[in-house]
Amino acid sequence: MHAQRHLFFLTQNYSYSILRPLQTAILARGGKVAWFLSGSELNHDYLREDEQRIPNVEEAIKFAPDACYAPGDIIPYMLPGIKVSLFHGFNVAGKRNKFKVRGLFDLYCTQGPDTTEPFQRLAKRHKNFRIVETGWPKLDPLFQQLSKNTPNEKPVILYASTFSERLSSAPHLVNKIKELSTNSDWQWLVTLHPKMKSEIVVAYKAIQHSNLRYIESDDLIPTLLKADVMLCDTSSIMYEFLLTQKPIVTYKNIVKNPYFLNTNNENELEQLISHALTRPKKLMQEIRIYSEIIHPYTDGKSSERVLDAVEWFIQDGYKGLKEKPLNLIRHYKIRKKLV
Repeated sequence: MHAQRHLFFLTQNYSYSILRPLQTAILARGGKVAWFLSGSELNHDYLREDEQRIPNVEEAIKFAPDACYAPGDIIPYMLPGIKVSLFHGFNVAGKRNKFKVRGLFDLYCTQGPDTTEPFQRLAKRHKNFRIVETGWPKLDPLFQQLSKNTPNEKPVILYASTFSERLSSAPHLVNKIKELSTNSDWQWLVTLHPKMKSEIVVAYKAIQHSNLRYIESDDLIPTLLKADVMLCDTSSIMYEFLLTQKPIVTYKNIVKNPYFLNTNNENELEQLISHALTRPKKLMQEIRIYSEIIHPYTDGKSSERVLDAVEWFIQDGYKGLKEKPLNLIRHYKIRKKLV
């Protein structure tokens, strides 16, 4: 049996850019793709006219997928086909709920050793799912376009922030970023996590001018490619940017790492960004080393590896697995959300 019918389950806007490269690979193999959008946090307008939408769980079951994919921790248990986890971001030190399994997925397609090794230990313990290291489909377009990137006329600084109140720098840096964008010869791009509080988003949109633009998109790969340096806190998007082999300045990062330039003083940001633009040799070496740990694949073919892993699981990988635990409470909560 070959997987011909593929269902994407998503609840957040960032899922579109994770799943679309996989869709391209599926269609190239002659497969069929349908999108099952769930919840109020999704912008349904991001779905394209040529993409098939499944309106509810009943229709999703009728679609009879061979494989269902989710860039997150949850997927409806009642859907046919194998359940594949693609992750919604990189492992970020200091954030909660890392490396949890909820008895829903059959196959975890990991990004690199940093996620593979912890999940291999979990797979050995639970014995009811498989792990295959494939790389992350979201990054296929990034690596396919990276070599075509052209230099900017003047430096471009990308500011990105997580939504967590405990970790976000966004509420504290509005005035500083406004000042830097006004007084420096840098072009600024700003993007905030889709779950960021609306009043903070409004504050950053309000300071836009000729040197500062707010980016709101379901696909930030072009923005990552455009920037020369990123300013961030602990958002997992900085790991995506790091894989472009460009420097990152962090503000109040709770974990000190040699592949970032960190400060707890906002008045030092301009100096650190200027230093980052020189691409310091030691920093760039640390970035290369860490890139191999989180995502060693630079060929832009992670989606192909995911599909190969799905085919392997359907043919042989499922053999010897234990049945998943019957978690009635979790199943009830999932079904309730889908009603």
